[in-house]
Amino acid sequence: MPGSAVLVGGEPGIGKSTLLLQLAALVRTKGRVLYVSGEESAAQLRLRADRLGLSRDTLEVLCTGEVESILATLERVKPVLVVADSAQTLRSEEAGAVPGTVNQIKYGVAALSDWAKTHGAALFVVAHVTKEGTIAGPKAVEHLVDTVLYFEQNDADARFLRAAKNRFGSTDELGIFTMGAKGLAELPDPSSLFLTRRDGALPAGAAVAALWEGSRCLLVEVQALVAPAKASLTRVYADRVDSQRVARIAAILERWAGMRFSDQDLYVNVAGGVKVAEPGADLAIAAALWSARSGIALPQGVAMAGELSLAGEVRPVRRLLSRARAAAGLGFPKFVGPADGGDREDEGRNGNAAAWSRSATLKDALRALFGADAARRTGGERAAD
Repeated sequence: MPGSAVLVGGEPGIGKSTLLLQLAALVRTKGRVLYVSGEESAAQLRLRADRLGLSRDTLEVLCTGEVESILATLERVKPVLVVADSAQTLRSEEAGAVPGTVNQIKYGVAALSDWAKTHGAALFVVAHVTKEGTIAGPKAVEHLVDTVLYFEQNDADARFLRAAKNRFGSTDELGIFTMGAKGLAELPDPSSLFLTRRDGALPAGAAVAALWEGSRCLLVEVQALVAPAKASLTRVYADRVDSQRVARIAAILERWAGMRFSDQDLYVNVAGGVKVAEPGADLAIAAALWSARSGIALPQGVAMAGELSLAGEVRPVRRLLSRARAAAGLGFPKFVGPADGGDREDEGRNGNAAAWSRSATLKDALRALFGADAARRTGGERAAD
């Protein structure tokens, strides 16, 4: 967006500089592109660009961290795209004698952002995140920019780029990349990262959730483990899922599905390292907990989505029919979701959607997933150990 300032934050070494160097070299624009580096020399940047196979005649490099020198170069070059790597190396005598302080970072980012807005250029600023996320982190300058992007890495060496702030669009989009010999590349099939393909039956405690991230559907595997509590107070261990959300879903299962969790420790994880915050994952978390507690595995080829209310209802979420179509395309012929389809833009366009088992309540959904076993256990009697 012309006249915008974008902050890209992440841990050192995660690939921020590689991504922005690729962006600067591959972007299609008639104007000039300036890459400002306060961390690397021109020779180092050229070596990295050659290694990544990047070549652009209009890409210009300035290796300095002095704000006054950068502004003077910007006035002379008049670029349409500016990359500043990184905010921690920006320094000016106007902001004090010590580089890297909060005042230096704020002054440098504000000066570059003002120039970009005045001249209609797009600005990207790299910021490193420490464990505390304070002095070296991007928190100090988030209010000075229009968009804040965070780079995260999972155990499978995949990079997740998500927006925490965006004045020009949605913050729901999720970019998924892998690092290779030619730099960062978009993952063509993100669901392959989050799903475990098995030849045999699913283990107890595994369920597949159809999540809607931005403009696409991702299928992720939710894993649950239930074990007897080792103390009088039960605990919830949730990785990449809010623990209070897991406790709420367990309470709904206990009240409306007759499955006791009050004397159990609960462990919930999401395969592949993606963080799950969407309400549509409620039904999959509930199915994984019910499966782990009962020891009964879910059938193969079933995906699900739906929000759970405290009254035990399965509520609709957005893009349900699109989720069902995406599930069918990835080899999940059965889809369990709410009775109400929710969005009206999908009406009359069933396409190649999975067979939809519409469930108005949590009991209905469990019976659609587990058949006679769920019907027996949700008939009103509490599950025994």
